[in-house]
Amino acid sequence: MIITKTPFRMSFFGGGTDMESYFKEYGGSVISTSFDKYCYVNVRHLPRFFDYSTELSYSKTERVTSIDAIQHPAIRNAMKLLDMHEIRLTYEADLPARSGLGTSSSFAVGMLNAFYALKGKYADKKRLADEAIYLERVLCQEAGGWQDQIAAAYGGFNRINFGGTGYEVLPIIISPERKKQLNDNLMMFFTGFTRFSSEIQKMNAAGDGADKTRMLREMQALVDDAEQILVDKHTALDEFGRLLDHTWQLKRHMGNAVSNSSIDELYEKGRQAGALGGKLLGAGGGGFLVFYVQPEYQAAVKKAMSGLMHIPFEFENGGTRVIHYTPETYVPQDLQRELETEKGELR
Repeated sequence: MIITKTPFRMSFFGGGTDMESYFKEYGGSVISTSFDKYCYVNVRHLPRFFDYSTELSYSKTERVTSIDAIQHPAIRNAMKLLDMHEIRLTYEADLPARSGLGTSSSFAVGMLNAFYALKGKYADKKRLADEAIYLERVLCQEAGGWQDQIAAAYGGFNRINFGGTGYEVLPIIISPERKKQLNDNLMMFFTGFTRFSSEIQKMNAAGDGADKTRMLREMQALVDDAEQILVDKHTALDEFGRLLDHTWQLKRHMGNAVSNSSIDELYEKGRQAGALGGKLLGAGGGGFLVFYVQPEYQAAVKKAMSGLMHIPFEFENGGTRVIHYTPETYVPQDLQRELETEKGELR
């Protein structure tokens, strides 16, 4: 039995510039962090007592006799990719899916990590990120960028740069005290709205391409500004919060599906209560709002968001990991039959 633990991610700046269609031409950069809310993937080989060969438990339960019959596209394609058979897989998470935290990519990374471990193989973080990107963007043909899979695999507070040759993950070096101050000044609330990121990405893809490119290039430039604020100990950290507001105002105009009147109203309530800035996490349409709030205004912001669930969190650095490893001896069913036939003939 294998259990993997994979963090969710919070993206601050540069979202959208991690789309391959954009960064292959213009380059791209994001600043994001993983934090201490996780998904767990439990995998083992299914004992041969049942009239089905694969059992999957996520938001629904599937029991099938053929991999092709699996409805969940990521599981179906991952099992084919890594030649997995006779699997029992269970998924659990600390936060809901389709909420702007890269949950589907965290699941993809954690599942691949578990499958490799079940095979008795080690897969490093880059391999897991690369194969999760391939799984979601190519095999499943889901619209979206690359940052979620990378953040889930690597973990930590990073700048991720994208270009024609791929990507690089650069940890942002700030003092523990400054990093804690940033963490303490961020407040996250669940709006209650959930949606499929890939669908939001498709809706936002329509419109004036030249205008979107201009806004993406401006959002990309903010990554440099944000990193400078973080690493320069002489710059007030509050500037990070004000810059969050700037990037959110840009992102709101990236497509009709990014925000809506309910989210705009919630965001304005937070600002009026004292938040210096914030943004909706993910592609848009719902999920989690994060605000940068100085300590003296946090009670007021929490009161203004009284209809929403407040989610305390802390940054984490581990990325995906195997937290339980019990190796199994597994002989594929076809080979098992051959061995039994050979034994019978020898007798």
